[in-house]
Amino acid sequence: MGQQNLTTPIEFILLGVTRQPEFQFPLFGVFLLIYAVTVVGNLGMIILTKLDSRLHTPMYFFIRHLAFIDLGNSTVICPKMLVNFIVDQNTISYYACATQMAFFIMFIVSELSVLSAMAYDRYVAICNPLLYHVIMSQRLCRVLVGIPYLYSAFQALLFPIKYFTLTFCGSNVISHFYCDVVPLLPLICTRVRETELLTVLFSAFNLISSLSVVLLSYLLILWTVCQMRSAEGRKKAFSTCGSHLTVVVVFYGTLIFMYVQPKSMHSSDTDKVASVFYTLVIPMLNPLIYSLRNKEVKNAFHRVFKYP
Repeated sequence: MGQQNLTTPIEFILLGVTRQPEFQFPLFGVFLLIYAVTVVGNLGMIILTKLDSRLHTPMYFFIRHLAFIDLGNSTVICPKMLVNFIVDQNTISYYACATQMAFFIMFIVSELSVLSAMAYDRYVAICNPLLYHVIMSQRLCRVLVGIPYLYSAFQALLFPIKYFTLTFCGSNVISHFYCDVVPLLPLICTRVRETELLTVLFSAFNLISSLSVVLLSYLLILWTVCQMRSAEGRKKAFSTCGSHLTVVVVFYGTLIFMYVQPKSMHSSDTDKVASVFYTLVIPMLNPLIYSLRNKEVKNAFHRVFKYP
């Protein structure tokens, strides 16, 4: 490999989820099923919450955007990964890698913000029910989604420009199944400490700021619920928040494990498992956890599709 290939690779090689040949076909089937369920579930939620007027509420407004983000996040990763299961050389071009990184960052940062907005929405609904529709106006809902989209787009430009204007040296093999900042760090050989510090700072800020909103919202919710005299009211409040809390714990836990720990503690295999969870499994589960078990969604499905 010449010096030009070392500094400006034409393409990268993705090692994928596993290099074991006997696992390639079974994993292809598993991830194809996961992606199919993800597309049907999230696209279905987008259609239902858009067409049914009874779901035109702040909560379902955020769920619709969460479904869009999950669908986009999974689509950025899964189709390319499925192709890699059935080809001999898992390659991705230099510019395709930068593009995949950009869209992945945009969707993952947006999801953090939407989860925070959903926690705030639940706080207002439980702690200030009489003022809920006044506080959670259409304008505020659009601001809570629009500003994070702009912020995530900024990072989606910042990191690919930062990484792909640096010098790559040594190998062009990415020990992962998609292009992201962490797997690319070992391949750069200029401004390594600066780039690593920038990555850790932005990742930590994104996680800590959004998680702080979630934790504060649920602490206030817990305080309000504990003061309720009605056992039925407490049960209803907890059931409303339980699904969201479950996904928040899994989602934030895997992201913290992936991005905030020191570089020396990273393991390729454990990073891949964590990445599978928040890029593929969670986007598949979100429509089920948040919505498909909800009677309002089931009734909306019957009304829209005229199902008895």
